[in-house]
Amino acid sequence: MPHRNRILPRWDVRVPEMEAFSLKKCISFLLSLFLILSALPAGADTPAVAVNARSALLMEASTGRILYESNIHEAMPPASVTKIMTMLLTMEAIADGRLTYDTIVTASENAKRMGGSTIFLDTGEQMSVYDLLKGIAVASGNDACVAMAEHLAGSEAEFVRQMNERAAALGMENTHFVNCNGLDTEGHVTSAYDIALMSRELLKHEDIFQFTTIWVDSLRNGAFGLANTNKLIRFYDGANGLKTGSTDDALYCLSATAKRDDMQLIAVIMGAPTTKDRFDSARALLDYGFANFSIAHAADTETPVHSIRVEKGTRNAVTLRCGESLSVLLPKGKTDEVLTRIEAPESVTAPVAAGQEAGRIVFYIGEEELGKVPLVFTEDVPKKSFGSVLCELLSRWCAA
Repeated sequence: MPHRNRILPRWDVRVPEMEAFSLKKCISFLLSLFLILSALPAGADTPAVAVNARSALLMEASTGRILYESNIHEAMPPASVTKIMTMLLTMEAIADGRLTYDTIVTASENAKRMGGSTIFLDTGEQMSVYDLLKGIAVASGNDACVAMAEHLAGSEAEFVRQMNERAAALGMENTHFVNCNGLDTEGHVTSAYDIALMSRELLKHEDIFQFTTIWVDSLRNGAFGLANTNKLIRFYDGANGLKTGSTDDALYCLSATAKRDDMQLIAVIMGAPTTKDRFDSARALLDYGFANFSIAHAADTETPVHSIRVEKGTRNAVTLRCGESLSVLLPKGKTDEVLTRIEAPESVTAPVAAGQEAGRIVFYIGEEELGKVPLVFTEDVPKKSFGSVLCELLSRWCAA
């Protein structure tokens, strides 16, 4: 489990003066204290955010840092949020060339039999991968998921095995999939933390946003309308996904993603009592993240950041640049407090090659390390030839 930095709430609770501490005031004080404590989410080390759900999490996608957590490792039914893994395996198949958006998928009788949310596939009906992804991401089509699973893996059972294999590779320790669409089935569970992990992985496939950001669309040449089950797409600034879910067992679930000013957040809600609670809780988490944190670009690969001496080279010094870019997550207003420490030798002996690693630069704030990247030489510095050394000596002798 990754290291997590949390913001601790501060509570300033003052006990009344003893001489004025009447029974009435005592009762009033205890009631106020109870209300304060009951406002805290599960776990006293999380910020006070208005969340009404069995489990909730807020993660910043680029760093994986958790900004809010409440009961994030309990395994529970995820409903159609399951489809994030189905979409992830589909996008990975497209990325490695096993599928294209134009690939035609033929629906089976098994796909047609799916209940719940469907796009009403008929047995033998053919639909492109592009349209099936719309049906999964926008309309949460259970039949579309099964059709895609059977096309990719030969059977839903084999596809589910691949889902569990991928989940294990992502570190989803509290997940066990039994189907590809999230219909209530004994033993089909995951956790808020695991949902965040697979959501974060899916976000790496930026093509998914062409589906998850659709508000209204259609299939079958306009004959079948689609409306996104994720209402945040229309009503929340920066919302770009990802998947809703609701069943009798799971109640109301959501993996809500939004991006503002280079910061991509993932808010996971599980077991909310109503659909309003689901969206209100996700909105509260996203609001908290955007209000209190920002992404700072600490390192770029173009600007020289240091210089060191070169011994026995055709140049006396060489500059270093960052070998990788680095963005860090910071509390708002803390950008000026980021410090650096360069770990590199004072000198090197020629020859050196451009791009060769020469040390590293570490970024930190206070005593907390934010990240580090390698430092590399910006140019080649060949070793001096015997002739050039001789000419240099003669030049010095003549000058003397």
